[in-house]
Amino acid sequence: MSTEFSKKVIALIKKIPKGKVATYSQIAKLAGNPHGTRGVVWILHSSSSLQELPWHRVINAKGRISFPEMSEYWIRQKTLLQKEKIEFGAGDIIDLNTYQWKK
Repeated sequence: MSTEFSKKVIALIKKIPKGKVATYSQIAKLAGNPHGTRGVVWILHSSSSLQELPWHRVINAKGRISFPEMSEYWIRQKTLLQKEKIEFGAGDIIDLNTYQWKK
């Protein structure tokens, strides 16, 4: 059974357009729980495949991929973002001023 927060998080993540990213904290705030960042992480972990979520478009507030650098998922996420024309700067940081989804 999904909570109202979970339903909102899933709906928001599905709305992130190609070529844009959102942060975990941004999604939590938009879903009505500014302290729900870990909940967003859990929802992505447990529901990405089932809900067909564009999980790769969610990054941390520093503009970085949260998986350990050069791990299988880190490489996969970076590749998917680059296919959507998202550029990485020094230190593999995404410029949130340019690429962050503005809802």
